[in-house]
Amino acid sequence: MNGKRDYYEVLGVERNASSEEVKKAFRKLAIRYHPDKNPEDRSAEEKFKEAAEAYEVLSDPQKRSQYDQFGHAMPGGGGTGGFGGFGDMRGFEGAFGDIFGDLFGEIFGGQRRGRARGQRGSDLRYNLEVDFRQAAFGGDATIRFPRLESCEACLGTGAKPGTQPVRCPQCQGAGSIGTRQGFFEIRRPCGRCQGQGRVIEEPCADCRGEGRVRRERSITIQIPAGVDNGSRLRLSGEGEPGQGGAPPGDLYVVLTVRDHPLFERHGGDILCEVPITFVQAALGDEIEVPSLEGPIKVKIPPGTQSGKILRLRGRGIPSLDGAGRGDELVRVLVEVPAKLTAKQKQILRQFAEASGQETNPIGKGFLEKMRDLFSGDEK
Repeated sequence: MNGKRDYYEVLGVERNASSEEVKKAFRKLAIRYHPDKNPEDRSAEEKFKEAAEAYEVLSDPQKRSQYDQFGHAMPGGGGTGGFGGFGDMRGFEGAFGDIFGDLFGEIFGGQRRGRARGQRGSDLRYNLEVDFRQAAFGGDATIRFPRLESCEACLGTGAKPGTQPVRCPQCQGAGSIGTRQGFFEIRRPCGRCQGQGRVIEEPCADCRGEGRVRRERSITIQIPAGVDNGSRLRLSGEGEPGQGGAPPGDLYVVLTVRDHPLFERHGGDILCEVPITFVQAALGDEIEVPSLEGPIKVKIPPGTQSGKILRLRGRGIPSLDGAGRGDELVRVLVEVPAKLTAKQKQILRQFAEASGQETNPIGKGFLEKMRDLFSGDEK
């Protein structure tokens, strides 16, 4: 009795499955159980053989018709060769060639044939410190940084001027060398040319065959209004050049904002502390305060308490997306004189006697709360 499983069962498809469904089912199993993805796993290898044998039959309309009629007793015995037993590789190409390229790419993570792709250039990072106002309103900045650039002497070929790289004699310009494993061909980058397909017989003296040299580059960049600490500016293509015709990398400029002597930043708002005298706080006044655009006049209401914040709308940091500006917050600090003359002391005592607690609502409220608190404790 033949102990083989039904081919439709092996691939997990119905008997009326289309050729595309059969192909999709085999592709899924081949990727999952291929021996190169499951080294030293005999079970996976056997499942791969079984799936390959089933697909060899069900992907061929004539063989599938015979299998539907006779089963495993079909003329020729179906795919009895198993993994690595297909014999004539031309027969394999006929049965499997339509999905071979896709399978190779997913199983081995590479291309089936051809020269290795050039490597994209490296990204670079530049740390730039800007002042507070420039971060708020933006502006130009010139930066200088070292990077690899194409050699001018050899125009990036790496070969001595007047000569050119030649085809690699080991891989004949393919960039890779293939070996057969069963009915799969595995191609690896050529060790002689490192996958480039070309070798340099006479290296350029300036770049020593690299095709690139390190130079200092100077560029002017635009800093957007509203940037903050940690903001990153991406300059596409300003990184190091790629190899083998690949695109260059990018330059990332990471910003640090210097502290301001008067302002603190809180998101889009800025905070400034402004001292005023006792008399200005009591009677009110118009004072001059700093802003990002320069000094401006601000009215201090009579009876202003120390710590009060006055909000100046639209005087803060512009938004990065252009949607308006934050506010400037002016925190008023009432200064108490450190030294008083005898006459000043006398005047203040007279003021205290004349004013009482009615002119000090915060102090009056505090004393009342304290009195109620201690009265409750006595009860």
